[in-house]
Amino acid sequence: MKKIIIRYGLSVLLCLSSLCAYAQANAFSSSATQPQKKAISLKRAKPKARIETAMTQYLQAAQNQRLNIQSVMVLQHGKVLYEHWMNGGDARQPHVLNSVSKTFTSAAVGFAIAEGKLSLDDKLISFFPNETPASPSENLKKVTIRNLLTMNSGHDTEPDRSKANTWAEAFLNAPIQHEPGTYYCYNSLGTYMLSAIVQKVTGQKIVDYLQPRLFDPLGIDAPRWEESPQGINCGGWGLYLKTEDLAKMGQMLLQKGKWNGKQILPAAWVTEATSKQVPCVPSWIRFDEADKSGLTLENSDWVHGYGYQVWRCRHNAYRADGAGGQYIIVIPDKDAVVINTANLQDMQAELNLVWDYILPALK
Repeated sequence: MKKIIIRYGLSVLLCLSSLCAYAQANAFSSSATQPQKKAISLKRAKPKARIETAMTQYLQAAQNQRLNIQSVMVLQHGKVLYEHWMNGGDARQPHVLNSVSKTFTSAAVGFAIAEGKLSLDDKLISFFPNETPASPSENLKKVTIRNLLTMNSGHDTEPDRSKANTWAEAFLNAPIQHEPGTYYCYNSLGTYMLSAIVQKVTGQKIVDYLQPRLFDPLGIDAPRWEESPQGINCGGWGLYLKTEDLAKMGQMLLQKGKWNGKQILPAAWVTEATSKQVPCVPSWIRFDEADKSGLTLENSDWVHGYGYQVWRCRHNAYRADGAGGQYIIVIPDKDAVVINTANLQDMQAELNLVWDYILPALK
């Protein structure tokens, strides 16, 4: 297990280093160029003594383990019971979300499907006639929207976006060794392809497409999202939001797509997206070597299944998950949502604190 944690730490460091490089090279797009509605705050409730005690223990445990958690917010029954910022975290400042961005891209796909612009069975190559190889492989021809959503495009490793003139071309020209739908490979560039597809069928970058459909209803003000050199939101990373914005997203998912009594994201989509669609492994382990990893349903939150850009985890919960310790954790059995932003390596230890201290206090 120690070796696994070390490997994961190295993976996260490499990911964060890469993202810093992308941030320097990529522009941001922001829906702030459009008229904004005033940000709306969530309702607050006075926490019970057991919540205050649990959170004191949680913060002390995080300090003892030297986990650089920067914010934590706990909601139950739609109200904020506890919130705290530390280690440089700031309630007023958007935080880098890394792969939590993927869950927002999934929502954009859900909206596009609901509006009849896409279907789960649409073929990837149908959207990219100019970037698709002249003689596409049989496996490439089979890749669907569903495969991209579930990290089952068939790649053995994630394609290298530097290997072609455009990121889409890099994805489409990478070898696909496995039949789509049969092999899990964590693939951020696949999420970028989803962003590119939504932009093609809607004529809008997903940050702008989501503005009236998601961000405005939730009262999320001026989201920023990094772009590729081709002017497409990165999709799999690059979104910046505040802790409370993440809490709103989690609460909306908990409510099966409803917000203030209005259905904004179809309930059927939320159910599918947050359910186990495929078996999965963490990004630093090959799918065909999962049995050698030592990870089990009891000790890991990375082997409980993957939905549509959403991870399942222990305690019948699910989460949006980003490198460095960014989490939207939805716990339906407790009608609760827990949010973390952080800058750390051991993300399993961060989740363990939620299960060990916060979950038992949510009566």
